[in-house]
Amino acid sequence: MIIKPCSAEHIEVYGKIYAAAFSGPPWYDPWKEEDAVIHVRELIESAQFYGLECEIDGQIAGFIMGTSSLFHSGRSFEFSDLCVDPAYQHMGIGTRLMEQCLADIRSQGMTDAHLITAREGALPSFYARFGFSRQDRVSLMGMDL
Repeated sequence: MIIKPCSAEHIEVYGKIYAAAFSGPPWYDPWKEEDAVIHVRELIESAQFYGLECEIDGQIAGFIMGTSSLFHSGRSFEFSDLCVDPAYQHMGIGTRLMEQCLADIRSQGMTDAHLITAREGALPSFYARFGFSRQDRVSLMGMDL
């Protein structure tokens, strides 16, 4: 298992993994692969992008991506995506990616990190293992347009 920085050369592969991972449990989002490629490309091309990929036997098995922004309290990291190819899930890849990413952003001087995840199921406890907790002082709000 090799963890290394994401590469723009792998955008198509990331898009394929993204569509497969988010089309299944717990999300069941109907991602089209071509839309997932656009989503990943937009992240990678953003100015404050940071991401890692996991390679196993020459194949990309998963990735983690996010961006940072400067706030009054310092630079904050926003996790956008943690995706593991369904064929490689439950092998510790997500854990390894999260551990390395957190170590890297701490060393870069980030003051905090945020993510959005499912309210129920296994994901809240997965992220809690790394120190994430539900934030009562903020609320995710949205609207359909």
